[in-house]
Amino acid sequence: MNQEPSVAAAIRVFVVDDHPMIRSGIAAMLRAGPELVLAGEAGSGAAAVELAGAARADVVLMDLMMPSMDGIEAAAMLLRRNPSIKVIMMTGSAAAAEVQRATIAGASGYMLKTASAHELVAAIRSVKAGFSLLAPEIDDAPGGESRAPSLGAELTARELQVLGAMVRGLSNQQIADEIAVSLSTVKFHISNLLSKLHVDSRTQAVLLALQHKLVESA
Repeated sequence: MNQEPSVAAAIRVFVVDDHPMIRSGIAAMLRAGPELVLAGEAGSGAAAVELAGAARADVVLMDLMMPSMDGIEAAAMLLRRNPSIKVIMMTGSAAAAEVQRATIAGASGYMLKTASAHELVAAIRSVKAGFSLLAPEIDDAPGGESRAPSLGAELTARELQVLGAMVRGLSNQQIADEIAVSLSTVKFHISNLLSKLHVDSRTQAVLLALQHKLVESA
């Protein structure tokens, strides 16, 4: 289990999957987010219902397909007991019917198991900030439907331009030179877009921009 960061705002993540190797792989992916901490693991839906609340989980990554009790049933029971927890369903399928079941159960997100570490970390941060989301592949699937707020809709054209430059790895001074404004103006735009995206750092903003395809990546 990860050592907990000293940061008070660390996001506690609980991993549920009936395959130990998959749990280990997801735990390793969580290390891509330094403010994330592995709160615990469970190998079944029933165990998750009993353990996640006691582990003080903020976000639960829940496998959809498990024997005895599937992830959606487990999520519904868990959220009835612990309504403050956010659940992200993890699956290999983009079936619209399963997305609908997960939404009704109260899941905040629905991600494919093929998601990269950056995408998974961004999803965790996003649901912790109060957003609901679908992986882009699911959002584009026939019958797929997202109830997520339009993340980034409040960004101005200039803020999107600055965010795009951040995604390309430009420094504040390089952004200022590129769009012909002062360094203080760039910092002002970055401060505004961080606030609108509900993140605390440039890195988190870039991850969300990539996850939700807010700008064209280089």
